[in-house]
Amino acid sequence: MKNRILRSLAAAALSLSAAQAQGNPFATADDIRAAEGLYQFHCSFCHGRGDDGMAANLKNPRLPHAPSDGALFQIIRAGIPGTDMPLSIGLTDKETWQLVAYVRALGRSAPAPVRGSSSLGQALFWGKGICGTCHMVAGKGGRQGPDLSDIGARRAPSHLRQSLVDPEASIAAGFLLVEIVTRDGKKITGTRVNENTFSIQVRDFSDKIHSLRKSDLAQLNKQSAKSTMPSYRQQLSDQELDDLVAHLYSLRGGL
Repeated sequence: MKNRILRSLAAAALSLSAAQAQGNPFATADDIRAAEGLYQFHCSFCHGRGDDGMAANLKNPRLPHAPSDGALFQIIRAGIPGTDMPLSIGLTDKETWQLVAYVRALGRSAPAPVRGSSSLGQALFWGKGICGTCHMVAGKGGRQGPDLSDIGARRAPSHLRQSLVDPEASIAAGFLLVEIVTRDGKKITGTRVNENTFSIQVRDFSDKIHSLRKSDLAQLNKQSAKSTMPSYRQQLSDQELDDLVAHLYSLRGGL
């Protein structure tokens, strides 16, 4: 299996190098139509119709990780390390380029409509919603949750709203909740920063980093299905949720 993955990556790199100079060689209307079935099979489980899945919003003219067709080709074939985007096995070079064309066509679609006020949502983010306690935007805020500086370029309004009312529906990669009890009885709860065979590093809710040897632990519970984020279903009105979604969707990290 490992050799097969390496061969796939090597083939992707060669194809990418050969085509970068001339751009996508399979980007006609026929290629885009041919890629629809490929997209449904390989991509729709996570990306939905492009803007309503649990993964990145593809209905954007500029994708943060794929500024060029060549970069998008490489992402489809090799994935993005440290994220939920996997590498693709079994796609030919032509099929990969056709998928690139299909995703770019999605990016030319009309953006998803939002009903709320971004300015009111911004006030909610830093005020009543206290979102900035855990989330950072443009260098301001906390680090308990994902950085939201470009969340509007990565997630669709429907996904943003679901995350607000049901945070455990989709846990962001890299933010595993852990509960630890040391052998001397100390209890630590927070998000995992790093882990290897012998140690684990955890950021607690006061933003303090704990580096612990596993041999010193009495318990290490990983809560893979739990989120530290509260649900706003009862805390915010429907209009306030609309406003907060509008603000989050406006965050494009300079894109």
